[in-house]
Amino acid sequence: MLYKFTCSKLVLSCFAFLFIIPLSYSQTKKIKRPKSRVGISSVDNFVRESFDLYDKVYMYDGYAAAGTPLDDDDIDVLEEALEDLTVLSESAPDILSDIKGQSVLKQGKATLQINRAKKALKYSIKTAKELLLGERKRKEEEEKGDTDNSTKDSDNDADSSENSNSDKDDSEVEDNKNISDDLEILSKYDFVPGDKLLFFDDFSKDFVGDFPSKWNTNGSGEIVNIKGENWFELKSGYGLFFVPDIENLPEDFTIEFDLLTSGLDNKTSSTARFHVYLSDNLKFNTGLEHYVDVSLPFGQFGAFNIRVANYFNRGGGDIKAALKSDIRNDVLNQPHISISVTKKRYRLWVNQTKYVDIPRFIEVPNVLNHIKFHINNFKDGEERVFIKNLKVAEGGVDLRRKLLSEGKISTNGILFDSGSSNIQVQSYGIIRQISQVLQQDATIQLKIIGHTDADGTDENNIKLSKSRAEAVKQALIKVYKIDSSRLISDGKGESEPVGDNSTPEGKAQNRRVEFIAQ
Repeated sequence: MLYKFTCSKLVLSCFAFLFIIPLSYSQTKKIKRPKSRVGISSVDNFVRESFDLYDKVYMYDGYAAAGTPLDDDDIDVLEEALEDLTVLSESAPDILSDIKGQSVLKQGKATLQINRAKKALKYSIKTAKELLLGERKRKEEEEKGDTDNSTKDSDNDADSSENSNSDKDDSEVEDNKNISDDLEILSKYDFVPGDKLLFFDDFSKDFVGDFPSKWNTNGSGEIVNIKGENWFELKSGYGLFFVPDIENLPEDFTIEFDLLTSGLDNKTSSTARFHVYLSDNLKFNTGLEHYVDVSLPFGQFGAFNIRVANYFNRGGGDIKAALKSDIRNDVLNQPHISISVTKKRYRLWVNQTKYVDIPRFIEVPNVLNHIKFHINNFKDGEERVFIKNLKVAEGGVDLRRKLLSEGKISTNGILFDSGSSNIQVQSYGIIRQISQVLQQDATIQLKIIGHTDADGTDENNIKLSKSRAEAVKQALIKVYKIDSSRLISDGKGESEPVGDNSTPEGKAQNRRVEFIAQ
C-alpha cells in the first residue's frame, strides 16, 4: 500500500513538474491599457506613451520567453526604449500635480490610470534592463500581472481638453527670433565661438529636395525652402544618424547651429528628443569605444530634462544624468544652440541660457573627432525638425589676451541678421570679452571696423558694414556701460576679403568685425 501511494505521488509530481516549469518561464500577464481618456491632456499623453513603450518591451520579452535571441537591431531599439522609459518615469510627479483642481470623479479616474501607467513603466524599465543584460528572470510574483480589480474604464472616451495645433507646411513655419530684450541677461552670456573656421553649411548651394552635399546618413533627409531660406530637414527613426563631413576635431572647439520645428503641440511625445553626439568614428552608430551624448527634449505637455551621458574605453562612463530644464517655448521659436568643448570641459547653451557645464565630461582627450545628429519619436510627416547654419570652429587664444598683447583682433563670431545690423544674441559672449578688456585698462580706446561678404552692391555693403560696426559700439555702451568717447566705428564693406566669396565657408570668414586698440 505504501508502495502504491509512493508511486502515485511520484507520478503526480512528474505531471506537476511538466506544467510548473514552463509556467515559471512563461511571459508575465499583460497589463491592460485603459480604454478611455481622462480629458486632461498631460495625463492622457503620459498614459498613452507609457503603454506604447510597455507594448514594445512586452513584445521583446515575449521573444525571450519563446527562446528567440535578440539581434543587434533589437538591442538598439531596447536601449533607446530604456532611455525613453526613464525620461517618461521622471515626469510622473509633474503629471500628478496637473490633476489638482479637477472634479473628484476626474481626479479618481486620472489617479487610477496614472497608477496603472506607472506599473507598466516599472515592469518595462526592469524588463528592458534584464533583457539587455541577458538576465531576464520571471519570478512567481510577476505572474500575478494586472488583476484588473480597479474600476473598469468606460467604453466611451471622455471629452478631451487637448488643444492641438493644426499642421503647418513649410511656408507656415513662424519665423520667431526668440531674442530677449533683457540687457542684464545678455550681459552675462559667456559663449565665445572659436576663431578658426573648420566647417560651415547654410545649405545655400544645395538644391531643394536633395540630401545636402556635405553630409552623410544611413536613412533620409532633404533640403526644403522656408520663407526663401534653405533648411535641412532631419528624419526621425531608430538608429538613424546625420553626419556632417567633419574630421579630426581639435582639443578645443565650438559648435553652433539653428533649429526650426513645425507641428509640435501638446500631443508631442515626452520622448521626442534631439541628440548631438561627439563620436570616435564616422559610422552610423553612437561610437565604437568612445562617445558623449547630449539630448534636448521637444515634448510639449510637460517640462522634460536635458539628458547627458558619456561612454569611454568600451565601458560605461562616469556621467549619466538628467538636468532640470524647461525649453518648451525655445524649441518652438527657432532656437540657436551653442556648444563649447575646452579639453575635458563641455558646455551647452540654448539661446543665451547655459544649461550644461560639465568640467570632466570628455574623459579621454583627442578621441572624439566627429559630430553626429539623431532625432527620434517624432510623428512622421507631422512633427518636423530642421537645422541650418552649422558652424564648427577651432577654439583659439583668449580674445582678451590677444587684444591686450597684439592690440588687434578680428572675429567672425559676431553675427547679425541677414542684410541688417541687428546683432544676434549668440554674439554677446565676444562683445562681453571686449568690454572686459576696456574695463580692465581705462586708457585703451578702440576702433571697431565692420566687413561684409561680396553679396550685394559695393555701396550697400559699405553702408551695412558701417551700421554693423556702430551696432557693436552701441552694445558696448548700452549693455556693458563703456564710455562712448573711447569708441570709434567704421566699415569697409567687401573691400578686404580674407576668404573665397564663392563658397559659404569663405563668405562666413569675410563677415567679420575687427577691433583695433588706439
